Amino acid sequence: MSSSEPEFRTVHLIGIGGAGMSAIARILLGQGVRVSGSDARDGATIAELRELGAHIAIGHDAANLGLSGALPDSVVISKKAIPADNPELAAARERGIELLTRSQVLGRLAASGRSIMVCGTHGKTSTTSMLVSGMLTAGLDPSFAVGGTVLELGTNARGGTDPIFVAEADESDGSLVDYQPDVVILTNAEPDHMDHFSSEAEYFDVFDTFIARISDGGCLVACLDDVGAAERARRAKATGIRVSGYTTDASALPADLAECVGAEISEIEIAGNTTRGTLHMDGGAHRVSVGIAGTHMLLNATAALLSAREVGARSGPFAAGLAGFGGVGRRFEFKGESGGVRVYDDYAHHPTEVRAVLTAARGAIDSEGPERSRLVALFQPHMYSRTKLFAAEFGEALSLADSVIVNEVYGAREQPVPGVDAALVAGHVGVEVTTAADLDELRAKALEILRSGDTCFTIGAGDITTVGPLLLADLAERPRDE
Repeated sequence: MSSSEPEFRTVHLIGIGGAGMSAIARILLGQGVRVSGSDARDGATIAELRELGAHIAIGHDAANLGLSGALPDSVVISKKAIPADNPELAAARERGIELLTRSQVLGRLAASGRSIMVCGTHGKTSTTSMLVSGMLTAGLDPSFAVGGTVLELGTNARGGTDPIFVAEADESDGSLVDYQPDVVILTNAEPDHMDHFSSEAEYFDVFDTFIARISDGGCLVACLDDVGAAERARRAKATGIRVSGYTTDASALPADLAECVGAEISEIEIAGNTTRGTLHMDGGAHRVSVGIAGTHMLLNATAALLSAREVGARSGPFAAGLAGFGGVGRRFEFKGESGGVRVYDDYAHHPTEVRAVLTAARGAIDSEGPERSRLVALFQPHMYSRTKLFAAEFGEALSLADSVIVNEVYGAREQPVPGVDAALVAGHVGVEVTTAADLDELRAKALEILRSGDTCFTIGAGDITTVGPLLLADLAERPRDE
């Protein structure tokens, strides 16, 4: 960041190895802040943070508050992940140490410069990563915090030299209200996280409240193709907030939204892992591309471009950065090819996301001709509440594949619910489908199904991400005539 005096001096992060918390740690370390933390498990992220100077303990203990040699001025927690009886949290309360959530820290960091916050039910991580990639190519050096690893940078966060802060803003626990952004990207808005929200209206209210916090002279960049985002844009416009919308069909929009269009995309085509389209903006037409498959990815790229221009990025160099965008970990991520089978991994855990991923995959496959025509989806439902609510929609989305294996539900923080299981989802799938009780059975059944020329996706927000590399090894050992 541009300030020579960091706001934070000594900070302890409980659960420092998580995607969101490790991003905060990286930025603080980059500012010269003394950082300590703890986590239940060791791993590569913990090792990287230690190399950057963080003092980290494995396991939670009140004594960990002194890891850096002094008690912290602030202790950072995740609302969802840290239980109230955590010994470090209890010790911090007893000592009167300031307690902050991850979003509150991000909000403070963002306030030191011009901020762009990316929100939406889907697409936050990809869009935020595109913003960072394009800005760097355009000669800007923002600080950023992303919910996944930007593959070309090998990190999820960094402190930059320019007074610009780019971050993914998560609505899942209502913490959007901790930010006061200059520019907000809203990729879409449809009901999710109903384990936290009591109604769909309450879920949408969080977005409306967040957008209302845009600073004077700021801007909302919204996808007008999405019903929920379009309604949020309409409400924002009515309160005087400037809206820059993007769409694939401006002629289909009502007059009040059509006048807000900042960019329209046409002539979209997918070739392999590249998506191209013509961007109509500022009275001109420009051919743009992004190095990842899917119309939704081109929409995300357009959002990134429109918002980056709000903080001074030049369109041409930024678009060049999008063309070279290498993707994000767990978002349409190519894991390898073995035995003639290509394996990808994706974090999709909502029906709309699953549909978008498989639609993009189908487009990429079709562009390569008949020699690669079969799409196999290995899906792990995430959380019982979401599975119960969207079982039919998941089945419909998965039916875009040719063959599907549904693994048992990954419960995360939830307890099992009778009748909410893999079979519930599989019952709504309209193509060849089977279920697996665990990841080992999933691999075994996948090995029986897969053949040379297939494209296979592991899909879900749980530990199914571990399956791809193991499956590639299985395929490599399989006799060639299989």
